[in-house]
Amino acid sequence: MHTSNTTNYNAGLFARLFHPVLFAALLFAASALFQSCSSTRRQANQRNEAAPVRKTVNSKHIPAVSINTRNVPADSVVSFAKTLIGTRYKYGSSDKEKGFDCSGFITYVFTHFGIKVPRSSIEFTNAGKEVPLKEARKGDLILFTGSDASTGIVGHMGIISQHKNGKLFFIHSASGNAKGVMISDMNSYFAPRFVKVIRVFND
Repeated sequence: MHTSNTTNYNAGLFARLFHPVLFAALLFAASALFQSCSSTRRQANQRNEAAPVRKTVNSKHIPAVSINTRNVPADSVVSFAKTLIGTRYKYGSSDKEKGFDCSGFITYVFTHFGIKVPRSSIEFTNAGKEVPLKEARKGDLILFTGSDASTGIVGHMGIISQHKNGKLFFIHSASGNAKGVMISDMNSYFAPRFVKVIRVFND
């Protein structure tokens, strides 16, 4: 008698577990899980292809900054910046004779036109107007994390010198041997470090 009750119980439990509605729910959950994994794989592939991945930045503690470019043309600023190509890298410096770090280069270029800007790259986090990467244009500033992309903290920057046919180039002062002021593209080194593009020149 006990065995018969157990058998009936198990049969009832089996029937409840495989009720059509429950089965459909389990099927939906499995499908959602598969799609989620597929999405993750696609994102990883995009990173391998050097597609920029915007970093989430905790910027609440960084003050907003207003940069008055005083109707200076962006073309003029980029043209002047290009005259500095080849200037060596020097950490903490905005002196052309000694060399530039990334924000020192920005400071030197903008100061040449009488435009006041922050001295450190992190202070640009909440400066200007953020614009989508696809709408970036000459003269916009592009912000990256430092060499450790996982921090999400701005630690490098440059001036966009060209954005044409989907190809973006920026001028910046890069550290390392044989580096300094140079023009780079959005390659596999910079794409994972991308934070945002900010516009400081008038539309």
